[in-house]
Amino acid sequence: MTRIALLQMTGSIDPVRNAQTLVDGIAAAKAGGARMLFTPEMSGLLDRDRKRAAAHLAAEAEDPVLAAVRKAAAEQGIWLHLGSLALRSDDNADRLVNRGFVIDDTGAIRARYDKIHLFDVDLDTGESWRESSVYDAGDMAVVADTPAGPLGLSVCYDLRFADLYRALTDAGATLLAIPAAFTVPTGKAHWHVLMRARAIESAAFVIAAAQAGRHEDGRETYGHSLVVDPWGDILLDMGETPGVGFAEIDTARLDEVRRRIPVLDHRRAFAAPEPSA
Repeated sequence: MTRIALLQMTGSIDPVRNAQTLVDGIAAAKAGGARMLFTPEMSGLLDRDRKRAAAHLAAEAEDPVLAAVRKAAAEQGIWLHLGSLALRSDDNADRLVNRGFVIDDTGAIRARYDKIHLFDVDLDTGESWRESSVYDAGDMAVVADTPAGPLGLSVCYDLRFADLYRALTDAGATLLAIPAAFTVPTGKAHWHVLMRARAIESAAFVIAAAQAGRHEDGRETYGHSLVVDPWGDILLDMGETPGVGFAEIDTARLDEVRRRIPVLDHRRAFAAPEPSA
């Protein structure tokens, strides 16, 4: 049994304030007995005003939020899944990456993941999002060893692409991290059902730390940070209030579900049909 914590936050346009929220969350998670804390997508900066945000964007090696949380993780002696940061690409300073990190209890970076699926959509509410206009997509699935078990990494919109989670569980993941800054309309329609589906079809725990509430840049995010067990039961739902929540990861439950319905053992390769004309 491993105790984990999730930080639900209302991220701001100020990285200094976000860094303090993260540092405080790390301390609260440690005080609550957690071995590992999970944080949302865009933990360091949430600002859709690109001109204003540009002044705060840095490459990984110079990012002050990343430095602050690594220091705090080492001081508190706790592992951290930093859901993601907006960072300047090392290959092209005019482009960004949406990168998540696994950080151990010494502050060392154990794994990195760049969001593969970018959110380019127009919603009925009038909201329009074009992540690909500024972000470069990742091209590699990542599984990292953690105190709670092998952790498959993903970010937000990745949730809708089941083949990614098949690849992660084929590689041994027993937990799936899905940090997010979900819009309210898509959250109301799809958040819970997709999170439970990913847990059930993968026979894995889903851990989804989320942004919540109305943000300084005008957007509103859905919240409802979740922990879902491999049977699809919701162990934690944090609603719409920022703060730190806790859940227990029970490997006996994982083994029980995988014995009851061994979906991973039953996966088979198959030939795909030809595309229709």
